[in-house]
Amino acid sequence: MKNQPPFREICTLAASLVFLALAPSSQAQLIGAAGSYGVLGGSAVTNTGNTMITGDLGVSPGTAVTGFSALDGGPGLYSGASNLGNFASAQAHADAASAYTTLAGLSFTSDLTGLDLGGLTLTPGVYRFSSSAQLTGTLTLDAQGDANARFVFQIGSTLISASNSAVNIVNIGDACGPDNGLFWQVGSSATLGTGSAFAGNILALASITLNTGASIDFGRALALNGAVTLDNNRIDASAIDGGFCSPQLTPVPEPSTYGAMGAGLLLIVLSRRRIAGRKHAAA
Repeated sequence: MKNQPPFREICTLAASLVFLALAPSSQAQLIGAAGSYGVLGGSAVTNTGNTMITGDLGVSPGTAVTGFSALDGGPGLYSGASNLGNFASAQAHADAASAYTTLAGLSFTSDLTGLDLGGLTLTPGVYRFSSSAQLTGTLTLDAQGDANARFVFQIGSTLISASNSAVNIVNIGDACGPDNGLFWQVGSSATLGTGSAFAGNILALASITLNTGASIDFGRALALNGAVTLDNNRIDASAIDGGFCSPQLTPVPEPSTYGAMGAGLLLIVLSRRRIAGRKHAAA
């Protein structure tokens, strides 16, 4: 039998010691009930490999989810609730759809159509692609210490990140305003390449695919009509308002919450370390 990856051992130990939940945020972000979800599919969610999701897992209006330990014995872990075709996931889907419409209707500050996002350094604003958007290499987003720094990308069709591409957010403010965050409004489907270190909230009209080893920080994968396909990924939606802030932790006596909450604790610690590292690098 193959050795278990170290993170699963850590998660098991943490889960046996404490159950944690993400406290509701006072910030009124536009994603509403979808903010508690790391992954929300429209038709289905499928997973292969040791995927770790900090947040809820859901699907609506579909009901199919495969590849998660708490549901079918698969290898995937998630820290929150699972809502499959029920009222909670329907509300999250409605809020995600509303956010998608709102983001699509914003006036853009810069048209990047035809440019590769790789190698660019951008400040807060609304960026438009009339058709597809491509990320090859590293995109740097400079929050400039603004507590309300918000980046929005309006993409007419597909979003594709190349293998080992990255989104780095630097100069994140110490304070967190109600409007900070990173949002990708995608007119059809999004695909993150193998090993991509992505960031932000992806709201895709059709489907979202994370290839092997791709990750999402400060965000979530929200597919309105199609499926979310996962393969040994990490998604950190611990900032449940959709922004860049780390959450508060509150102990809860809810035994039905899946024991992989320890994975959420681990990811939150790692997230805070990443934030500190990025601030230090930008100093």
